[in-house]
Amino acid sequence: MIDNKAFYKLSYGLYLVSSISEGKKNAQIANTVFQITSNPAILAVSINKKNLTHDYIQSSKLIGVSALSIETPIEFIGKFGFKSGRDIDKFEGVSFKTIESGVPIILDNTSSYFELKVEKEIDVFTHTIFICKVLNAELINDVEQITYKYYQDMKRGISPKVEANIPQNKNQTSKNIGKYECTVCGYIYDPAVGDPGSGIPAGTPFENIPDDWTCPICGVTKDNFKLIV
Repeated sequence: MIDNKAFYKLSYGLYLVSSISEGKKNAQIANTVFQITSNPAILAVSINKKNLTHDYIQSSKLIGVSALSIETPIEFIGKFGFKSGRDIDKFEGVSFKTIESGVPIILDNTSSYFELKVEKEIDVFTHTIFICKVLNAELINDVEQITYKYYQDMKRGISPKVEANIPQNKNQTSKNIGKYECTVCGYIYDPAVGDPGSGIPAGTPFENIPDDWTCPICGVTKDNFKLIV
């Protein structure tokens, strides 16, 4: 038996991986970016073959990586992690710069970035591991880095950051009103927390959320949620 939750204990960061192809640009969330050697500076990036960014990387052999800070909003992660560049322009309303190779680097919520040139590809079933030479690297903001585990906790409403920054309603708590989980991305709506980013105050039961409300991470509607408590 394989318990998928066991993998959450492996150490990962959370990154924005970008690339270009024929004048077009795209970016996605990835958690598998790691250093192979320091001299020469070599990084590895693993990307799902089904993703548009994967196609762009294979076409241009160029990759941009933005390391995300712990202050990254969950909605920002959702835009790049659960929406496809085939359907939307992910760069709309986002601060970025185009560096010498032509690769776009996301600047919002970024602590450091890397410009990479693919030197080798390794086929691994559903993914390709791109072995890359580091062309440029820059520290933008020396802040704590977000981890994949922190992200998993945050979307389930148990992050210390979420608990500290969102006011609780003393008259209503999650003990007496149910939590609902998004069946697409795993986001958990906790009535004690609400969804302040969408104008839903703490203490609002799921049933009282407006029908046009959508998941703050992946954007699906209320009928894609299930009661879990």
